[in-house]
Amino acid sequence: MSGSGTAAEEKAGSRQRSQVNEYKENENTDYVSLRPIQTTVLGKTAKVYLTPFSLNTYKLGQFKCPKSLLEKNSNNEVMCKKTEIKKTCRMLLTPKMKATSSKTESTVQKPSLDINTESSKLPYKSTSDVVILSDDVESSQDGESDEDNTPGLDDFSGLSPYERKRLKNISENANFFASLQLSESAARLREMIKKSKPPESKRKKPKKRENEIGCRRSMRLLKVDPSGIPLPETPTQPTPEEDENPLLPPGPLEMVPENRDDNSELLKGFLLTWAEMSKSSSKNTEQKLSSIKSYKANLNGMVINEDTVCKVTRGAVFSVALHPSETRTLVAAGAKSGQVGLWDLSQYPKEDGVYVFHPHSQPVSCLCFSPANPSHLLSLSYDGTLRCGDFSRAVFEEVYRNERSSFSSFDLLAEDASTLIVGHWDGSMSLVDRRTPGTSCEKLINSSMRKIRTVHVHPVHRQYFITAGLSDTHIYDARHLKPRSQPLISLTEHTKSIASAYFSPLTGNRVVTTSADCKLRIFDSSCLSSQIALLTTIRHNTITGRWLTRFQAVWDPKQEDCIVVGSMAHPRRVEVFHETGKSVHSFFGGECLASVCSINAMHPTRYILAGGNSSGKIHVFMDQESC
Repeated sequence: MSGSGTAAEEKAGSRQRSQVNEYKENENTDYVSLRPIQTTVLGKTAKVYLTPFSLNTYKLGQFKCPKSLLEKNSNNEVMCKKTEIKKTCRMLLTPKMKATSSKTESTVQKPSLDINTESSKLPYKSTSDVVILSDDVESSQDGESDEDNTPGLDDFSGLSPYERKRLKNISENANFFASLQLSESAARLREMIKKSKPPESKRKKPKKRENEIGCRRSMRLLKVDPSGIPLPETPTQPTPEEDENPLLPPGPLEMVPENRDDNSELLKGFLLTWAEMSKSSSKNTEQKLSSIKSYKANLNGMVINEDTVCKVTRGAVFSVALHPSETRTLVAAGAKSGQVGLWDLSQYPKEDGVYVFHPHSQPVSCLCFSPANPSHLLSLSYDGTLRCGDFSRAVFEEVYRNERSSFSSFDLLAEDASTLIVGHWDGSMSLVDRRTPGTSCEKLINSSMRKIRTVHVHPVHRQYFITAGLSDTHIYDARHLKPRSQPLISLTEHTKSIASAYFSPLTGNRVVTTSADCKLRIFDSSCLSSQIALLTTIRHNTITGRWLTRFQAVWDPKQEDCIVVGSMAHPRRVEVFHETGKSVHSFFGGECLASVCSINAMHPTRYILAGGNSSGKIHVFMDQESC
């Protein structure tokens, strides 16, 4: 008994020492713990025999297989069994565990993966050194996951209580998920969704009552006469499309004011005033250029007030002209609507001095008083007509008409206004002689320009004229005009479209252009036989937008080295620049000048400036003596 007791004590002591060594080796990274594991997964029980070893004290052939396995099969047979059991476990786990929980599958396979990883690190590979799976795969029932009922767990004394509890939890979780049958439920739900269709909502039609009286309907709309006989269908006549701007009839038009009642006496008196002013007007052909200092002083004396601001036309102002009279201030304005407004500033109240006529059906882009007879007012419109308003006869005569084209600008080739050059929007030009009967042109010239906006004749050498188009400015010689004429000189310094180009009024030695690239350019045109040079470039905002008339810089007829142009700056103003680019003067009007004056004109002999805006108003700056 004592011997057996001593042997038992020694055996227990050795077990404790091995456990102590085991816990010590757990602290080292070279130690791998291999212990027996038995678990039940999806109704199958698998045994795994794990043997602890240390890499520090490893010796070849140290670990041996159990005798029960060696007696049944050889080492090769055991390895084949191991492979078969692994395959069987995968086949059992894959279809069910994938549908239930991926976490459970990874937890169950973790020990075997650790075993294979660590075994691959060993210096020797042998069937006795790796994990040996038992060849017994036993069936188990649901609920056989208790520690006491799990066979084989008590055979390995090295298994800790924590690992036993872990194996128990794994087995219980696997059995629980298997009992839920989630994959079968999901398959059934898919079939139910495919078979089931959303119910069609059928709107119930209201039942008609037998004695209900229907809605009354018009027999006229039903095309039925009172007796119930259908009426014959009436042929529908196509309604003619009304033109927004129909052309006025050809021939002369009487001067009938639109803003006045039928009072011929007042109209006759008004037109007589314009005719008498024309007779008393005198031309000063020998004008002298005054100094900048005196010119500035005269500009500073020009003022504006409420009496010099008046609405003259219904639409935006496209052109302005000042009568050359030296005794009265008479202003003519061409509007977008085709109207021509005449304003006599000497009348009081100011509305009594405004008469509006309608000689055109489209915008009036150019106005000019005849230098030979100031009682004649020449007007040109987009509608393809050029007319001459004769105040003495109270009629607008038709000078030139072309219904297939649209006119943009014109100027007088002869001082007596007998011949004219007309620019078209399509880039062509017309030579018109008023002495020839009829309303046709003498010659039609197709230029290389795609569009012409302005035409201006040289004041001294009147055979030359300049045109401004989309992206180029050309100078032509009227003596050599042909159906397809080439320009004499081209100005190619502009980068965007050009709004206007004008010679200086006295000598024609300068040309000013207004471009959409926000620059005013002044060229030296003293010699027209060669390319003219660019003298000055003035930065100026010329972007007026869609609703404002384009800016056009014009020369002051009294001071040919100064130009006048509108401005987009605040407060609103009209600016005067010298040909060197320096600012000479700015006209401010305060509340009387609250809008942009795009089109401006200076009186040829007096210090009077007239500007038109987009609302049809005319703003007049004049010296205090004239006021």
